[in-house]
Amino acid sequence: MMQATIGDVETEPELEPQIWLWSIADYHQMIESGTLDEDDRVELLEGKIVCMSPQRPFHVASGQRSSRLLFKLLGDRAEIRIQLPVILGDDSEPDVAVVRFDNNEYSFRQPESADIYLLIEVADSIIAKDRSQKARIYAKNQVLEYWILDVQQRQVYVFHQPDEGIYREQIVLNSSDRLAMQSFPDVAIALDAMFPKDNPINLKQ
Repeated sequence: MMQATIGDVETEPELEPQIWLWSIADYHQMIESGTLDEDDRVELLEGKIVCMSPQRPFHVASGQRSSRLLFKLLGDRAEIRIQLPVILGDDSEPDVAVVRFDNNEYSFRQPESADIYLLIEVADSIIAKDRSQKARIYAKNQVLEYWILDVQQRQVYVFHQPDEGIYREQIVLNSSDRLAMQSFPDVAIALDAMFPKDNPINLKQ
């Protein structure tokens, strides 16, 4: 009787695990059906529903201060949206979005890449995801300008020139600097006004 060696035995090829990627339509359907609600701290990134860090007071304050400041400076030149959806492939809901006005006030659609002047994310603890994954997503979708407000260090990361999934220009500014948006070069923004007055490093959490 012939004995089979391991090399003689045919084995089933190992299959790659299948990962289900959600579409933006799936995500919104889960919200509408109640599967997800406003208390669920999640977001859709590259087809995956991922947990978001809790919004601590300084995070919320920076988002609110930024949106109020931009509304005051831009007036009737752009719409300011705070934690509302934009359509970028299968991604959504930056902290602040500055977008073109829509005649129907976006009643029948969400803003898309061509509507976006600026996206802002606020980071008060972990900044890595905003600097890597979100920067890649926004660059891939040709968002012309992206800022990260680093609340802990009171710095602003500025990303310009999206090209092949990366931003070719990245600079870091201090809160004492002033900055004009590319789409509105005549409007100088005092970055300090986008941050809470006290530094959270000096506060007890």
